Amino acid sequence: MPVYEYRCDACGPFTQMRPMAEYEQPTPCPACGTAAPRVILTAPHCSTLSTQSRLAHATNERSAHAPRTLSSMKGAHAAGCTCCSGRSSRMVRRGKNGSKSFPTSRPWMLSH
Repeated sequence: MPVYEYRCDACGPFTQMRPMAEYEQPTPCPACGTAAPRVILTAPHCSTLSTQSRLAHATNERSAHAPRTLSSMKGAHAAGCTCCSGRSSRMVRRGKNGSKSFPTSRPWMLSH
């Protein structure tokens, strides 16, 4: 059941869980028992998902229709990018097994 907002003239605003069929009808104030009409004091919101979950769902929804693949990213970087072109740079170090590391740029990020 949804939660609606009501305002008692004597006691002030309060919320009440009511069936949707009864949303227009006044409800008794929990403090004094007087019939209080329904009012809209705050903007409606969906509180069923956390912010992180909602953002994750939105990101997945955007990528579901047009996922980015490696072939679609070719040429997406700048002309001098050494990340995927195979050229060496002073900011990229390669290990003996071919792994890349970026010691001078963002050390808190993982390489791809």
